[in-house]
Amino acid sequence: MAIKSDRWIRHMARTAQMIEPFGDSQVGEGVISYGVSSYGYDMRVAREFRIFTNVLSAIVDPKAFDQRSFVEFEGDVCIIPPNSFALARSVEYFRIPRNVLTLCVGKSTYARCGIITNVTPFEPEWEGHVTLEISNTTPLPARIYAEEGIAQVLFFEADDVCEVSYADRSGKYQAQRGVTLPRI
Repeated sequence: MAIKSDRWIRHMARTAQMIEPFGDSQVGEGVISYGVSSYGYDMRVAREFRIFTNVLSAIVDPKAFDQRSFVEFEGDVCIIPPNSFALARSVEYFRIPRNVLTLCVGKSTYARCGIITNVTPFEPEWEGHVTLEISNTTPLPARIYAEEGIAQVLFFEADDVCEVSYADRSGKYQAQRGVTLPRI
């Protein structure tokens, strides 16, 4: 398995629509950076957020998730309450090739502020907007900037193509659009 470079990422974005819209270079002047980097792609967070609230004292249950546990918000800046989290989505829509697996890590600018972005791997032949879990681990409110960088995607090309891809098994989050809540 080999990590892929900026040249490969650009090529796949142009020829296979792997990332749409695609930032062909690193944008960073006055914003949290996004776009292609040496060995990854810094994706942006969209303006749609679902902010966790404990107003109903609900139990968080991935098998029976209560949508009333979130407050929907759309805007340029999202405030995440202390010790809480929000779900959001990427601006970019990804189409992962059959011989590729990605790992995603949070941006250091946010991590240095106690804001952690969690994203599961993008499996071979998965496609969709990325649902992002953004945790505020601090005792203070945290500001998240829409349309700016939130996490970096690293692309790994396998030496051997998998037998069964995410698309082959009709994964439950295939072709998701918008902020997608847990499904069983």
